[in-house]
Amino acid sequence: MTKKLYNGIITKAVGGYYDVVTSDGVICCTARGIFRKNKISPCAGDNVTVEIEQSAQPVITEIAERKNHLIRPPLANLDCALIVTSAVDPPPNAFVTDKLTAIFEGKGIEPIIVITKNDIQGCEEFAEIYRGCGFKVIYSDESGRGSDEILSAIGGKLSALIGNSGVGKSSLMNRIFPNLDINTAQISKKLGRGRHTTRQVELYALPDGGYIADTPGFSTVEVSRYGYVDKSELQYTFREFESYLEHCRYRDCVHLKETGCAVTEAVEQGKINRSRYDSYVRMYEEAKKLNEWEFK
Repeated sequence: MTKKLYNGIITKAVGGYYDVVTSDGVICCTARGIFRKNKISPCAGDNVTVEIEQSAQPVITEIAERKNHLIRPPLANLDCALIVTSAVDPPPNAFVTDKLTAIFEGKGIEPIIVITKNDIQGCEEFAEIYRGCGFKVIYSDESGRGSDEILSAIGGKLSALIGNSGVGKSSLMNRIFPNLDINTAQISKKLGRGRHTTRQVELYALPDGGYIADTPGFSTVEVSRYGYVDKSELQYTFREFESYLEHCRYRDCVHLKETGCAVTEAVEQGKINRSRYDSYVRMYEEAKKLNEWEFK
């Protein structure tokens, strides 16, 4: 019986069926049961091998090693994450943004800050916090501002739109892909979160190569679903700490109240943003109470 093997990337996963883009087109397939046995679930972004036998359902037989992985939403091999926040309704949340940047930095995913609705209300003070740390910050609004800059930043890469419900992710996707017509989220004043938002992860091909994923929105309390940063690694996920870490008096300094801490001295001198440092302290206190297995 003739077998054919195809290599490709999963662009959509729904109910145990997977769309895999190959050089010969899109193949809809299932996955071998061995993955479930080994507690591995194929997901969007996975590079896979598909086997096709005559008169049989195509099946995924191999999943290439992942360079990173998000469990919820299920995504693999991201190059960058567009962290979408709005200038108003809902207002920007520095702690949520800091938590997401730390999670993605820890996974080797480049965070890019995208600020929507700036045409309604200014957001420069918030933006400057992240520019000062070396993050790329892009403004985007209904006029189409920022779309070309976003496409330039993510061209040829595997990216994802990440953000709170109602910040304008779907509207942003509709501006990048005018013919896509993704349902936009209307803000629920009672709950403070969006309705009719994305329910699954799907990769969309970019004009200049690469893919972007529109992910389900989340409420503030759900941020941790994107990943876990152990307290021992947290200091390395705040990039502005890097030049100070080796100058602390004690090697095991955790940058809270230790004598001779170069990080806290930099905060007092205004060299490290106070808001970012406060987020670090809050995340460290949270991490002390959590276990990695809770996120698996």
